[in-house]
Amino acid sequence: MNASALQTVRSDETLPNAVDVVVIGGGIAGITAAYELAKKGLRVAVIEKGRVAAEQSSRNWGWCRQQNRDVREMPLIKASVQMWNGLAEEIGADLGYRRNGLRYVTDTKATLDTWDAWSKSAREHGIDSRMLTSREAQAATPGHARATAWIGGAWCPEDGHAEPTMAVPAMAEGARRRGVTIHQQCAARGLETSGGRVSGVITERGVIRTQAVVCAGGAWASMFCDRHGIDLPQANVRGTAMRTTAAPAVIEGTIYTPEFCLRRRLNGGYTLSLAGRGTVELTPRGLRYARQFFTTFMERRKGLKFRVRNSFFSGPEQLGTWRFDEVTPFEKHRTLDPAPDQGLVDEALGKLRAAYPALGDIKIAQAWGGVIDSTADAIPVISAVDKLPGLILSTGYSGHGFGIGPGAGRLTADLVTGDTPIVDPYPFRYTRLVDGTDLGKPGMI
Repeated sequence: MNASALQTVRSDETLPNAVDVVVIGGGIAGITAAYELAKKGLRVAVIEKGRVAAEQSSRNWGWCRQQNRDVREMPLIKASVQMWNGLAEEIGADLGYRRNGLRYVTDTKATLDTWDAWSKSAREHGIDSRMLTSREAQAATPGHARATAWIGGAWCPEDGHAEPTMAVPAMAEGARRRGVTIHQQCAARGLETSGGRVSGVITERGVIRTQAVVCAGGAWASMFCDRHGIDLPQANVRGTAMRTTAAPAVIEGTIYTPEFCLRRRLNGGYTLSLAGRGTVELTPRGLRYARQFFTTFMERRKGLKFRVRNSFFSGPEQLGTWRFDEVTPFEKHRTLDPAPDQGLVDEALGKLRAAYPALGDIKIAQAWGGVIDSTADAIPVISAVDKLPGLILSTGYSGHGFGIGPGAGRLTADLVTGDTPIVDPYPFRYTRLVDGTDLGKPGMI
């Protein structure tokens, strides 16, 4: 992804000798946790091997949605949407957040029935989800060449979207104003322990003493945990997204259709993507956890490609160890920047042009790849690790961490401080991944 599109965050050059909490990872999970911890009055340092939000937190679609979430995430995403609504004013910066609803349309009865069942469950959780009639679904996509094929849809008027390249950097600056220090181009190499619990973080620039660490390392979290004897079954999926040149406004807000997903951008273009499509690269870590992910892969295999590439030997999915006084894999790969799948780019553009004759001249301004950290049940881990007191995990967001980020940051902070959690943390417990719990099929739609 073009790094110039990502807003710059200032770095603090001098590492603190000691803080209350060290957050490893400068994506949305780490930055929101740091922000919420600072609001609680704690001294916090964020350690980021590259740039704040340079990996998946700036490469996602920007959706802040409740619609069609896994039922286990409903309380957390509901809290997150409420936080998104006031976050720009609280921080004092534009996050690109706009609350103008999210519409889904379909031409398939089975899909419509699934959405209908979800909407009934959502209303039980106080989420305003409404089913659309055929006529309403057609009205939601004016100018779409196949609009008359829609048999219905779903709409959540409380949902919205934000600009990823703006939002997380703005949150990071908001955290800095509350006293958080942010250290970019500074990899965390490992943890120091004393008496069986965390006592410090070893970085490439020195050691920070602390009694609490939040590991929000995204695609790198499994490797980092493995170095400390903590088994974290996590798979990484490579996705592709793109933005278009400025074009007529065929929609306002965000829409999901059978052909593609489309979001209107502030600059007059669109973020364009294909739902459920990605590449799984065969790697040592992936093979190690293949059994845990078998059900999920079978459920979603139609949209996945499988490849063997350089990631088999290097990057976050390799196996192996390292010394804390030498260059680590985190320093060798400051930013995961996979190439986009050109086949998906061409397919998405072709479908968009065919669907909207008014966009016949639209072009792709930029396409990019991303690496999505995933769990077998597509639910994140936001949890303490009993094996190593003082360590809190915030990872495995499975491609939907951006929208849920504010609530996840608050929940993480609550777990660190022992405060009453914003929502029940049980669905996000780490132990479910390693204790034989039947994870079933992912509930995300």
